[in-house]
Amino acid sequence: MSNSSVGILPPNLQYPDLHRSLWQVANSFVPYIAICAVLYAVPNLSWWLRPILWVVAAGFLVRIFIIQHDCGHGAFFRKRRHNDYLGWVCSLVTLAPYAQWRRHHAQHHGNWNNLDRRESGADIYSTCLTVTEYAALSRWAKLRYRLVRSPFISLILLPPVVFLALYRIPFDSPPSWRREKIGVYLTNLAFLAQLLILGWAFGFSRVLITLFPISIISATVGVWLFSVQHRFEFTWWARQSAWTADGAAMQGSSYLKLPRILQWFTGNIGFHHVHHYNPRVPNYRLEACHKASPALQSAPVLSLWVGLKTWRYALWDEAAGVMVPFPKRVRAG
Repeated sequence: MSNSSVGILPPNLQYPDLHRSLWQVANSFVPYIAICAVLYAVPNLSWWLRPILWVVAAGFLVRIFIIQHDCGHGAFFRKRRHNDYLGWVCSLVTLAPYAQWRRHHAQHHGNWNNLDRRESGADIYSTCLTVTEYAALSRWAKLRYRLVRSPFISLILLPPVVFLALYRIPFDSPPSWRREKIGVYLTNLAFLAQLLILGWAFGFSRVLITLFPISIISATVGVWLFSVQHRFEFTWWARQSAWTADGAAMQGSSYLKLPRILQWFTGNIGFHHVHHYNPRVPNYRLEACHKASPALQSAPVLSLWVGLKTWRYALWDEAAGVMVPFPKRVRAG
């Protein structure tokens, strides 16, 4: 939490409301389960209706992930154990092991847009090389770096791999993360039990053709949301000596201005600058915090169209203070 959040944000907007939290659980889980039930129980859905239901269910799954995200920050309920219980339940459908994801994500909040701490819990979506660092790479290292960060790999192929495969193992977890590792295996067992029960009831082929498209779509959307709000042209990176949490929240995070329906499905996470300014604000209060604070309204604003084009910005130009695309030609370092 920002040290100055108390002065900028109204106190009544910084804490969860039990009734609103429970209502969000209901209006996220119930429609998701209902759509999945239709997909399981009705084998002869028309060829055009099934993909539509996949997309709508994926929207609700993104919304459930935002609830899990809030629980990881202790923002959805006032008591930590209630956040942890619900976060674990969410993980059974999002496939992101709650305890391990929460700890990795906490590292992101401690290091985002800090040029001297990019390797501390960093990933390809919340870090980058500087122009000078990229220029010093060998020709093959440049090609590898560009390939992994190409939109097809980073935004289409990799997100489902992360959620469906990589999250099944306690990757990038130090030996001291014993509870988090156990949580990964328990999540896997619970998910396997779901598959067996649903497969026995409806048939495994029908279950797989329901769960996997929904998971792939939601993972792709979720990763894009996470990436776009830190890696845009006029973001802000700083060395440790100049980095501050408030500065990184105000200048290194964006307000992604989405159409109202998309804002609802994504749990207001477009107000990402507010979230980074105070991660304990529940998602359903982020917009109100933004409107209540002139200081927060100074954050960079991205339209949906601009957000869809931010994948091009891959390197930080320290001299110019902006993100820039890769050079058109790969030259030997």
